[in-house]
Amino acid sequence: MYKQIIRPLLFILPPEFIHNLVVSGLKFFFRIPGKKWIIRKISLVINPNLEREIFGLKFRNPVGIAAGFDKQALLYNELANFGFGFVEIGTLTPLPQPGNPKPRLFRLPKDQALINRMGFNNIGVDEAIKNLKNRKTDIIIGGNIGKNTATPNEQAAQDYLICFEKLFDYVDYFVVNVSCPNISNLQELQDKGNLLEILGKLQLSNNGKQNPKPILLKISPDLTNNQLDELIEIVDETKISGIVATNTSTSRNNLKTSARDLEKIGNGGLSGQPVRDRSTEIIRYLAEKSGKAFPIIGSGGVFTPEDAIEKINAGADLVQVYTGFIYEGPLIGKKINKRLLNY
Repeated sequence: MYKQIIRPLLFILPPEFIHNLVVSGLKFFFRIPGKKWIIRKISLVINPNLEREIFGLKFRNPVGIAAGFDKQALLYNELANFGFGFVEIGTLTPLPQPGNPKPRLFRLPKDQALINRMGFNNIGVDEAIKNLKNRKTDIIIGGNIGKNTATPNEQAAQDYLICFEKLFDYVDYFVVNVSCPNISNLQELQDKGNLLEILGKLQLSNNGKQNPKPILLKISPDLTNNQLDELIEIVDETKISGIVATNTSTSRNNLKTSARDLEKIGNGGLSGQPVRDRSTEIIRYLAEKSGKAFPIIGSGGVFTPEDAIEKINAGADLVQVYTGFIYEGPLIGKKINKRLLNY
């Protein structure tokens, strides 16, 4: 029903408008008495064999929502009812910012993909915390943190530290986002020196807490093997808890969408099916080269149970969906979890 009727109707209108409409619609829908019970009855797959204990946290199942879908921490309570094991909110920055000019989100239906250049548009960490204080779910909540666009890279570590300190009591784990291609010069922070400074300061603060929380690093699918080797060294040096592989890509190779349409769209990060294989390659490389020394969350092109299983076989401990949710519908978590039980 979703792919035959609902999705074609949603795809008539601009994607960012539809996203905001869906957020408002779900908030309203779950206020109707009985609707939460119905959705949970349809969507939840509860079984102890799905549970995962990763970096000290117990996940009710290994399928989560990636950062970017619930940027403002508005929808995590509602998303929990669709059977996901965790939701990652953000990316959040210290100060609110509007992001890049619109239009900035584009569908590539022929490729089952999206291109976005949102630019860390968000309400700021303080406003997001107000939303997180309304937490009604017991599923794991991750906090994806970044720097404000106006903050120079030399001062980036302070922005990440501000978000970390303020969010600490409201999320269960953190993801450091230095790999988004839509913030000017942000990917320079993936250099070893910059990463050691940012992660080192976060870990210093973290280790001073009574109960430190997992810190993960989200990486680009466009990294070379030499850069991946450096990342393995960085994880070892900083003792962070793991890696999220991967973010969106700047590549436009082998797309079915015409070059003319791509030129009209312009810059942005590519997500969905076209990054699936590269994301899985990186997961496998990191797992094998490190001797599975740290947990990995697999993200990028997860549309089907087979996609999830492929990433788990490559070395992922958990998987995340975003573009797959948009193309496959809200029951994607249920479909993957049911297949994982049989697998």
